[in-house]
Amino acid sequence: MKAVKPIGWGIIGAAGIADRRTIPEGIIPSPGSKLVALMGPHEERLTPIAKKYGVSKCYTKEEDLLRDPEVDAVYIATPNYLHRKQAVAAAEQGKHILCEKPFAMNVRECRDIIASCRKNDVKLAVGFMMRFHPCHQQALKIVKESTLGNLVSGRVQFGCWYPDIPGAWRQIPEKGGGGSLMDLGIHGIDLLRMYLGDAVEVCAFNDTLSMHYSVEDSSLVAIKFKTGAYGIVDSFFNIPRPAARNGLELNGTKGSVVTERTIGQESTGKLRLEVVGQAIKELSPPSVNIYRAEVEDLVRAIREDSEPLNSGQEALKDQEIAMAAYKSSSTGRNIRLRP
Repeated sequence: MKAVKPIGWGIIGAAGIADRRTIPEGIIPSPGSKLVALMGPHEERLTPIAKKYGVSKCYTKEEDLLRDPEVDAVYIATPNYLHRKQAVAAAEQGKHILCEKPFAMNVRECRDIIASCRKNDVKLAVGFMMRFHPCHQQALKIVKESTLGNLVSGRVQFGCWYPDIPGAWRQIPEKGGGGSLMDLGIHGIDLLRMYLGDAVEVCAFNDTLSMHYSVEDSSLVAIKFKTGAYGIVDSFFNIPRPAARNGLELNGTKGSVVTERTIGQESTGKLRLEVVGQAIKELSPPSVNIYRAEVEDLVRAIREDSEPLNSGQEALKDQEIAMAAYKSSSTGRNIRLRP
């Protein structure tokens, strides 16, 4: 049998999360992937990263990486304001895309990327890696089996300590598009949608309570879903660990699922199942690395000509809720979502 050629990966924005997580935990261990090229604006920062992973091709311009014939797919891990430009350019060069979250700066940019990927017949996934967490997948299985009865509410808490850092792009509205909601809370929005489905109405509060930057450090979003269930997503840049428990909670008419320390970049944490009339169960699903899982899901979609789990269309729905949350906070009104 002829060996299947691995997917050649190029990284646009090779420092930060790419170097800390996605390359070493996702691309390198994946048998269907091969890291072939890195791109970053500063050559002096690229060199040690390339040496670490044994990569010979380094570019300081994304257009040069995108012209590389060995690159089949790109991972875009740059500041949010660059996502649309780089993703559209990648699609036009026929490269499959894994784009970090949030998908883009606004709904219009998300739709532009989706349209370009469809036009150029490339696969598009967005980096909501927490969907792959083994505890979150176990919770999904429990929900689908109706163990909890009818779901009536869900909550995701995500907090960290992110102090004032001069020049940090996440603290600049024009580069990040928002603060704790855009960076942390959108993960919670995505997860609740996985369990509770499409949303119909949003109410939110966003404020800067502790820091001095121009984006919010505190956010609370309330979501009403088509099923009638309610969801709460609270995300804070001013709650240090371990005070931030960073967990998921799902409540139904028969019981609840609660996780602890599963919201974040780690693939660890705990899952507890509480069902009326039964003993509390501490569940330990088999270990899965969330970064490897998201990479391998896109590789699968490329091989099978199917949609990734975290498709652009799914990420668009998350963005619509986040944008509605910002509008709600600024106007003091509940925002109805378009069907």
